[in-house]
Amino acid sequence: MQVLLLGGHGKVALHLTPLLLARSWNVTSVIRNPEHENEILALGRGAKGKINVLLSSLDDVKSDADAKKVLDAVNPDYVVWSAGAGGKGGPSRTQAIDEVAAKHFLSASFSHPRVTKYLLVSWIGSRRKQPSWLSNDDWAGLQNVFNNVLPAYSKAKLEADEYMTALVAQRKKLVAAGSAQPLQAINLRPGTLVDTPATHKVDLGRTQRGMGKVTREDVAIVADLLLARDDTEGWYDLLNGDEEVEQAVERVVREKADAVEGEDVEGIVKRFGF
Repeated sequence: MQVLLLGGHGKVALHLTPLLLARSWNVTSVIRNPEHENEILALGRGAKGKINVLLSSLDDVKSDADAKKVLDAVNPDYVVWSAGAGGKGGPSRTQAIDEVAAKHFLSASFSHPRVTKYLLVSWIGSRRKQPSWLSNDDWAGLQNVFNNVLPAYSKAKLEADEYMTALVAQRKKLVAAGSAQPLQAINLRPGTLVDTPATHKVDLGRTQRGMGKVTREDVAIVADLLLARDDTEGWYDLLNGDEEVEQAVERVVREKADAVEGEDVEGIVKRFGF
């Protein structure tokens, strides 16, 4: 398998890359700073899969065609979006990367003949309605982050998440009509990210809490496990918790857990003209 990893020098991506390589998958890591190339290549030493670096700036992705150039250069089976402006460049750059470039890569990937899986890393508060499984206090906390703490980031991520949701709904209709192949779309939605070592214990799917932390390494471990299966799709909220990570993934598959529950999916689809 060939994986296109966007945002390859991000902290989650740096944890994820060796896990993907260990599956004998080849990874093309997209970074914009050539000074990071040797660090990325070092992740492939002794690995079963092959690591490649593609120097390309997401700041330059202003159309589906721009994204398609990257996809055509790599020709991936799977695409992972673990990129973001990271607060650099102000609200305008956040919108340009986390919303605009993200949507162009989604659109181009869903149109690409080889791509069969897409994993988008978002965040747990990216939704419009209070889900039934969250307390009022947790929802209020998430809404405070959304509206007051990180408003530009939150709005950009929600736009990308909803665009992905609309594309998924459209694809399922095309598959049912026999005019397209299935595409497995995963929206992984962690809470507050921390750099402590992995706990290997998580709260995944429709989480018991809304406000909480999760290690970046645990996010990478979950992403790897979700990508390795053909029966994972939809929105998965993620915090550190009490359940062993492998068991948590098995459970969400068994329960068909999808944190998009409660959102107006039909309205989202209509908004994007699908």
